Amino acid sequence: MAQERPAEALEPEVVQRLLLSCLEARNTAYCPYSHFRVGAALLTRNGRIFLGCNIENACYPLGICAERTAIHKAVSEGYKDFRAIAVATDVKDDFTSPCGACRQVMREFGTDWAVYMTKPDGTYLLKTLKELLPASFGPEDLQKIK
Repeated sequence: MAQERPAEALEPEVVQRLLLSCLEARNTAYCPYSHFRVGAALLTRNGRIFLGCNIENACYPLGICAERTAIHKAVSEGYKDFRAIAVATDVKDDFTSPCGACRQVMREFGTDWAVYMTKPDGTYLLKTLKELLPASFGPEDLQKIK
């Protein structure tokens, strides 16, 4: 397993690449119903970036968020060790946080992730997943019943 690094330890050039990547992913969003574009860029421990966008469906519950799209793409290619995720929307006046379902899917792979919530102007707010989902339930909790 990769050495654990604090979420805040990302190099500035990596942060910039991640932020630009999530803005790029936002442009591919399929959201004909809500018109709420979301892009995500997921950084693996070895430096690979997976992009994801939200994909809506006429049967609303079948849509998927950008964060989960990126995570599912990474896991389907064998990656399960993540350092950070950046999320972009078109909201100009506030930072948009991952939804509860995305936070729980992210939690499956640890709590010491950097979560960058960015605005279209490039400003961002940095939190860890642990801050966004305190007292969370994860894989290790299933071992407590044995």
